[in-house]
Amino acid sequence: MDKILVLTNSSGGLYDFRGEFVEELCKKYEVYVSMPDDVKEKELAALGCRIIKTPINRRGINPLEDLKLCRAYGKIMKELRPSLVVTYTIKPNIYGGFAAAVKKIPCIATITGLGGAFDRTGPLLKLIVTMYRMGLKRAACVFFQNEENRGIFQDMGITAKKTRMVMGSGVNLEKHRYEPYPEREETHFLFVGRVMKERGILEYIEAARQLHSDKVFFDIMGYCDEDYQELLDSLEKEGVVRQIGFHTQVHTFLAAADAIVVASFHEGMSNALIEGAATGRPVIASDISGCREAFEEGVTGLGFTPGKAEELIRAMNQFLSLPREERADMGRRGRQKMEREFDRKLVTAAYMDEVAGILHQ
Repeated sequence: MDKILVLTNSSGGLYDFRGEFVEELCKKYEVYVSMPDDVKEKELAALGCRIIKTPINRRGINPLEDLKLCRAYGKIMKELRPSLVVTYTIKPNIYGGFAAAVKKIPCIATITGLGGAFDRTGPLLKLIVTMYRMGLKRAACVFFQNEENRGIFQDMGITAKKTRMVMGSGVNLEKHRYEPYPEREETHFLFVGRVMKERGILEYIEAARQLHSDKVFFDIMGYCDEDYQELLDSLEKEGVVRQIGFHTQVHTFLAAADAIVVASFHEGMSNALIEGAATGRPVIASDISGCREAFEEGVTGLGFTPGKAEELIRAMNQFLSLPREERADMGRRGRQKMEREFDRKLVTAAYMDEVAGILHQ
């Protein structure tokens, strides 16, 4: 039986958004998962995965730490001798891809978004581009989640043997089933994502300051990835926002919201948007690649320019002016869009097709 090694920086992200793909792999192959945490260890093991703990500093740029990661991946590959390596997110893509190239093992990588890395200039940007080139140039296939990201890679000379497009991670339409729209006079906006500047938390806070009332509420679901906890605690005491915190089971919170808000500056494909839409909730989203593919302006949601609080406030005011039935119609049309375009079964099939093509060529 062929061995497949999966490299990820988050067991939760792997299980929640790619669990169906991993499950299909486990039916046909011997699957090993290298990951830094145990959040979803039991669930992944139950699928049939064998777990390898590999520490990763997800956001750090310490060269010595990254060199250790690259060596760790090389050691794992030397011991396992997998037939295929599958990688997700920046560091596994770069260092796992490089280690796989050295060992002459086929690799499938996924670009889940560019983050702020490509907003940099000068030597640091050149270094990032060079590392991506080294990590991906021998990859058998690189999956992209939006055309803009693929275009940026092509323009910068970051190439692989093959590229392929999928609609993000897709959405599990059974897990995120359609829910009837809330019947109440209150409106609850729900920010979903890590609490950090490039996720638009400052714009969301400004909107909350201006628009919150006894009938308009601003909820935040996600963990603090930057130093905003003291500010959030202060705003919560004032009644401006409500902190829900980080949760791995988000469906109930999506269903309780009137609109899902994603204010990111960058996205590969926003899972929050497609899960919210699948639940039957209108979305208010940044008008960027990775978000705009997931909603239709005025039909399933409303867009705004990221980084501009006044634009977010405009979109929220427009939403607040809509009667409940129009909001509910937006949610129903969003669900229909997810069924047509974002079913995770389609994404899983695309990955399995690529795996079979590589291993059985």
